[in-house]
Amino acid sequence: MPLRREDKKSIVEELGKVANSHISAVVGNSSELTADQMTSLRKKARKDDVFVQVVRNTLAEIAFEKTEFKCLKEVLVGPTVIAFSKDDPGAAARLFKDFAKEHKNLKIKGLSIDGKLLAPEQLDSLANIPTKDKAIAILMSTLLAPISKLARTMNAVPEKMVRTLSAVADEKQKAE
Repeated sequence: MPLRREDKKSIVEELGKVANSHISAVVGNSSELTADQMTSLRKKARKDDVFVQVVRNTLAEIAFEKTEFKCLKEVLVGPTVIAFSKDDPGAAARLFKDFAKEHKNLKIKGLSIDGKLLAPEQLDSLANIPTKDKAIAILMSTLLAPISKLARTMNAVPEKMVRTLSAVADEKQKAE
């Protein structure tokens, strides 16, 4: 059933708003995914706070024209599913990477972050970007490492002294 002009306008408008409010996108081929697989993908996407949409390429091109995702124009060929990450740049890439492990028929066409088109081979790189919480944990452990080492070093001096005094006391007891 063909879309009416008003429907197309609303799709373009909604997709444009989504593109302007998200920081990364992954484009995949939806032709070989069944309806059940798409439902499963959408469920996982909702859980991971990723926006997923199957959209006509011409409508996506129009919607992306004034956004940083206009670089995706060259990969918008054939049946397309697009996933957008809002707060975590790697969320959509992780979603597609994990989903593609279970469903080999999901093919990645391209990715975009900061207005740059990335090749499908770079999906792993984008997926491996740590989440905000993980990045903070890594930073905190890096900042705490020197302090922890100093504390262990300073604690080693009294421990060594106690062991030395204990060894001297043991020697004196043996001598008596």
